[in-house]
Amino acid sequence: MGISNTLCWSPRGDTFYFGDSLKNEIWAYDYDLATGNIANERTFFAGFDRGVPDGSAMDREGYLWNARYGGGCVVRVAPDGTVDGVLEMPVDNVTTCTFGGHDLRTLFITTAKGGSGPRQRLAGSLFAVRTEAPGLPENIYRLAD
Repeated sequence: MGISNTLCWSPRGDTFYFGDSLKNEIWAYDYDLATGNIANERTFFAGFDRGVPDGSAMDREGYLWNARYGGGCVVRVAPDGTVDGVLEMPVDNVTTCTFGGHDLRTLFITTAKGGSGPRQRLAGSLFAVRTEAPGLPENIYRLAD
């Protein structure tokens, strides 16, 4: 494992997504809600040529929104691992995203400072974009007793 990123669950909670920025790959796993066990690793999204995977968020339709560090975008990946759309950003280093707002239709996107030139003027800013598909509420978890 190089740099771990993208920890997300499918809307039903039965698939867990995990990525490695250095490998430019995101894997999907079967997830057992009762035990917390993961199994059946498979490549979900790999080789996208716009930067590397950083943080992600899941929408209610089961699409993964992945911030692309060095790629200047957030890519929306369909449940079958194909690119559904690309949200262009005005900076290169896009770090993560999460859904918020009263209806979970605002995608909040963080970016990192760095780089040079006019494209990086807003680097390090927080952006908010309205989406058609609402996101998922935050996961509820329990720490071990």
